[in-house]
Amino acid sequence: MSQVFKQIKGDRAIWAIATLLAIFSFLPVYSAASNLAYVGGTGNTFTFFLKHFMHLVLGFAIMFGVHKVPYKYFRGLSMIMIPIVLVLLVVTMLQGTTIEGANASRWIQIPIVNMSFQTSTLASVVLMVYVARYLSKIKDKQVSFSETIIPLWVPVFFILVLILPANFSTTAIIFTMVMMLTFIGGYPIRYLLVVIGTGIAGLALFVLVAKAFPEAMPNRIDTWMSRIENFANGADTEADYQIEKAKIAIASGGIQGVGPGKSVQKNFLPQSSSDFIFAIIIEEYGLVGGLFLLLLYSWFLFRIVIVSQKSDTIFGKLLVLGVGLPIVFQALINMAVAVELFPVTGQTLPLISSGGTSIWMTCLAVGIILSVSAKREELRSIENNINKEENPLDILSETI
Repeated sequence: MSQVFKQIKGDRAIWAIATLLAIFSFLPVYSAASNLAYVGGTGNTFTFFLKHFMHLVLGFAIMFGVHKVPYKYFRGLSMIMIPIVLVLLVVTMLQGTTIEGANASRWIQIPIVNMSFQTSTLASVVLMVYVARYLSKIKDKQVSFSETIIPLWVPVFFILVLILPANFSTTAIIFTMVMMLTFIGGYPIRYLLVVIGTGIAGLALFVLVAKAFPEAMPNRIDTWMSRIENFANGADTEADYQIEKAKIAIASGGIQGVGPGKSVQKNFLPQSSSDFIFAIIIEEYGLVGGLFLLLLYSWFLFRIVIVSQKSDTIFGKLLVLGVGLPIVFQALINMAVAVELFPVTGQTLPLISSGGTSIWMTCLAVGIILSVSAKREELRSIENNINKEENPLDILSETI
């Protein structure tokens, strides 16, 4: 076991946070999976527990493998992965999967292993690495907006366009995170305003075209608009039903909760083990459990800022923020949806909710952050060794 720990590099606090989140996730997922088990007709909740365990094992294997890769290689890998991601998104969209007439092509089936994979989550991580690479390249340089259109905004545009028809919330999150990273990276604000304005106009045009040709262009426009309208008006819909059950679960939890596995609302919430698992956690573990999770994600945010500041390169600083901030942002959105501060989005709680792709891509992002922090530790170790060798007292003591 000691040999395994010796192989673990990078920020120890981030390793601890990821491990605590993973361990904490087992009981809520196992408890909430009872709804899925009985709806599916098997009644066997242990199958879902085992599946979640295997997802986490593979996720931490990805995290471990990625953190051993020097982060400088991610610069080149992002350029290679962008066209691959675009192809995967096109394949996903062309599947033509629909639910009640709406485009729901979000997953592709992995051959041989017979597992589904959500391509938009991979696209999100790859795109943030790519944007960090480009921003580090033009840092402290005077560039015109036209010079950045093809190398920066064209890949962003195509990825967002391919994700948008099936998943508006993910598209909005990726766009927001790209805007935030470019702002932090020193991209001119006047150019950002142009991009934001173009994005809003493009979204409006997409909605108009989709409304004009609903049969030729199956989409989720009606779903998006109804969710926003129902959130504002409090209408009685399926989404509102989920929110109401989530609010009942939260109210039932109180300060200490009803106890592990004793949730009642898990039997009524359709997405109790994924989208609304935060409500089940508060019902079973109370306000204490909710605050514990919020503390862990806040601690994670604090650590990625520290790792970013200590990085020895501009690319390292932006890379950590680019892949780390979306994790915290997604967690906050998931919690906000459960307490009706935000419309239903379908975003999972990172490293807590069940779901293989979400766990794997979160672990991939954490592995990249650990790779940056591991490089810093390596440089510090080299500096300490040099200082020790140059210390006259050490040389004298060795001579004596």
